[in-house]
Amino acid sequence: MIGFIGLGIMGSRMAENLLKSSHEIVVYNRTKEKAEDLLKKGANWAASPKEVAARSTVIFTMLAVPKAVEEVALGEEGFLGSLREGSLWVECSTVDPAFTRRMAAEAEKRQIRFLEAPVSGSRIPAEKAELVFLVGGKEEDMEEVRPLLQTMGKDVLYQGETGKGTSMKIVINLMLAQSMAAFAEALNLGEALGLQKETVMETLLNGPTAAPMLKGKKTKILSGEYSADFPLRLMQKDLQLVSQAAYEHSLSMPSANLTKELYALAKQQGLGELDFSAIYQFLKPTK
Repeated sequence: MIGFIGLGIMGSRMAENLLKSSHEIVVYNRTKEKAEDLLKKGANWAASPKEVAARSTVIFTMLAVPKAVEEVALGEEGFLGSLREGSLWVECSTVDPAFTRRMAAEAEKRQIRFLEAPVSGSRIPAEKAELVFLVGGKEEDMEEVRPLLQTMGKDVLYQGETGKGTSMKIVINLMLAQSMAAFAEALNLGEALGLQKETVMETLLNGPTAAPMLKGKKTKILSGEYSADFPLRLMQKDLQLVSQAAYEHSLSMPSANLTKELYALAKQQGLGELDFSAIYQFLKPTK
């Protein structure tokens, strides 16, 4: 049986795609309400991460922050102590490389195999099984679970040894956050100069300067409806991971830190649960 822990925006959709492919899964989430839809569709419920481990040989985790990952793995009801030797833990959360390596070491102490597989993609790609998995660890472990990853995504990209998958993920999210913030500033400048928002947007999106990702945010910005595909608070968290990794490697990243603080201010203003494209709304001047 396949275990799945963490049923938020991403995890619930990933687990559902496993169900759609006729895999038997056992799930756990801190709040059981988020599992109800999956349970109706045939998933099995576990009352704790420990119980997931007792019923699984492969466990996927998809959680919001490193602390949550550590709790379900090593806490009082954690799964690492109950997994059979030789089982495989596939960690899909966005965490920092140092944390990933520490979790891999904890797994190794218990003769548990560890694979990191953070994803590139948000809510809609998760629904459509179009995620891209950025994998670090042993290639043979990746090949073993490749069919499961391909059930949930469109591509599996091997990055190298443990820590490299997470490294690539935070590199990608840095670019996403900065691209979104630059686009938001450009839109606001254009409007302040008397240009129509739609005109500025179409010109930028069809020119050479806009990242392809930004086209997917067009409707949200035009409508002002920022339902979360990827919550702003999690983008701010990922930027904090970038800053931490840069510090650990004595790397100066002034624009990354400015972007991090920009998203932190937006979160403080109550925009944390909205899509990260709401940074446009935060930067919009008050009348």
